[in-house]
Amino acid sequence: MLRSALAKVAEYTLNRADGLKAFFYDGRIEIDNNPAENAIRRNVKGRKNWMLSVREAGAKTNAICLSFAETAKSNGIDFYEYIKKLLTDLPNLISIKILRF
Repeated sequence: MLRSALAKVAEYTLNRADGLKAFFYDGRIEIDNNPAENAIRRNVKGRKNWMLSVREAGAKTNAICLSFAETAKSNGIDFYEYIKKLLTDLPNLISIKILRF
């Protein structure tokens, strides 16, 4: 069954209504994610190299690390100091029982 273009647009809009409401109620929220996309653009250029990751887990780990780095940078935080603090303080905050699998 074919749906009209107008129906597709209406469904798209309704599916994103909560995000639009949040934008209207909180002036800190950006209407688009261009700043975030521009922040990672440099890393995206290297994606051909990362496509050759030996394992999927390695690629996911790389994505997580880059996400931390870019978030720290965009908030004016020294990434090295942030990671150093995280790795020294986190073990004291989390019970050893939680870390066991």
